[in-house]
Parts: sequence; C-alpha cells; structure tokens
Amino acid sequence: MTEPTISQLRPMPDDWQRALAVVAHPDDLEYGCSAAIASWTDAGREVAYVLATRGEAGIDSLAPAECAPLREQEQLASAAVVGVSTVEFLDHKDGVIEYGPALRRDIAAAIRRHRPELVITLNHRDTWGGTYWNTPDHVAVGRATLDAAGDAGNRWIFPELTEQGLEPWDGVRWVAVAGSSTPTHAVDATDGMERAVRSLLEHRAYIEALTDQDPEEYVRGFLVGFAQEAGQRFGGRPAVTFELFPRMTA
Repeated sequence: MTEPTISQLRPMPDDWQRALAVVAHPDDLEYGCSAAIASWTDAGREVAYVLATRGEAGIDSLAPAECAPLREQEQLASAAVVGVSTVEFLDHKDGVIEYGPALRRDIAAAIRRHRPELVITLNHRDTWGGTYWNTPDHVAVGRATLDAAGDAGNRWIFPELTEQGLEPWDGVRWVAVAGSSTPTHAVDATDGMERAVRSLLEHRAYIEALTDQDPEEYVRGFLVGFAQEAGQRFGGRPAVTFELFPRMTA
C-alpha cells in the first residue's frame, strides 16, 4: 500500500519590513513562534507585540493583582531575548476575553499605530489539532485579529480611531496564524531555536507553576520536538509553521 504524500510547507514571504504579533497572553508567542521572530529581527525587520491581557489569571497560586505585574515583566524580558522592544498590553480581562467590536477596535487601533505588512496571531480554531480544546481567549483574539486586519484599512469602521489621529492602514498583506493544524508555510528555526528556548524560559514563574519537570528540559523538549516534527515537511530543517492568509484584493 502506498503511503500518502505529505504536502511540503512553503517558505514564508520575506519581502516585508514591519510585523505586528497580536495574542491573548504572555507566553503565547514563546510557545508558538519566537524562533521565527528571532530570525526576522536578526535580518533587520521590525516586530512589535500586542497582548490582549497581562495573563493575570494564569497562575493558580497567585492572585491576579500579584500575578499581572509579574507576568508583564516576564513578557518584556522574553521579548527582548528575540530582539523585540515594543510590547503593548490592551488590558482585556484574562480568561474571559469577549470577541466583538470592542476587541476588534482595540486590535485595529494597534494595527493603525504600527502599520505592519505582516500580522501574526495564534490558532483561532476550536481545537489544537482536532484533539485538545482551545481556550476561549485564543479563539476570540485570533478571530478578532483576522477581522481587524481588514477593519484597520476602512475609515468607516471605527471612525472614532480617525478622530483620535489613527489614520486607516490598508497595508496588511498577510495574516499568519501560528499553531494551526493546517499550516501552509514555515520558517527555518535553526538559527533562532536557542533564543526561542531562552525566551520561553523567561516565563519561569508560569512554567514552574505549570510543571514539576526541570524548566529547561521542559522548554527544550517542547520547542525542539515541535520544530523537528514540522521539519519533516520543510526539507528536514527544524521549522516554525504558519497558516498564511493573504490579503484579498478584490
């Protein structure tokens, strides 16, 4: 019996200069795609982060008021490891983010501020690979980001943003979804993997609350394992995968 052919992943576009990554929580990008971000910033590209929450509901042993500033600082340190200096927090409530106009408006405003060509977000579908149920926050933020990429270019959607001095930006060419079970593109993770490991390790308080395993062993096993698996569809090179949605021009 002939084994089914596994479709190969295409390289991500590289003819862009500015990217904006929009996710729900501290650590979402570090679990998802920071090896790719490290390689992009190495090449002189600009990447900024926008987080919908401060992750205040993420550690059971810490009350939200104590947890939020800790996770914020971990995120800032984590971003710096991969060359990202701009990190913004939208202050939606962790665990109960609501998809709707308010979230779309906040993300559209961020897109207008940063004027990216590439927008990055995390898996917005109900499950991870059809097996594990996704969180409502990931679904809401991922879906709102896809929508806001279009909202940002339309002056008649959220006209109050124009009144605030945020002119429409219709320069988003792609939205790339990390953690998708149906990826189409990839980035070679070879050069960025060690910084990806260090970047995720900056979320030490979160990781130590999550697992009894040695933090570095846990982080390295998770990131390297997924990159090697993806590499089977990317010429044998360890890879970070994305589902790429190009801008519809008609």
